[in-house]
Amino acid sequence: MLRHEFEPGKLVAGFVLTVVGVMYAGDAGGAWDTPWFAGIPVVVVGLFLAGAVSALTRAIRSRRGRRGRGGTPDTAEIPGSGIV
Repeated sequence: MLRHEFEPGKLVAGFVLTVVGVMYAGDAGGAWDTPWFAGIPVVVVGLFLAGAVSALTRAIRSRRGRRGRGGTPDTAEIPGSGIV
């Protein structure tokens, strides 16, 4: 199995969407009352945060790549990775 890079932006987006799903599941189960529009600001803020985390991760990785640190090769250098 090919290894992949950890992407914290996708982790943040998945967590936020899971929270919204739990909000509406709790409403559907009768545990609490959630207005229909309550998920919209949570999703918007969460996606903005995920984008900021992704941009920060990309900046850190590009800076680290420019310095020429050793370690594992970039994914573009792995044959058959499908990434150019």
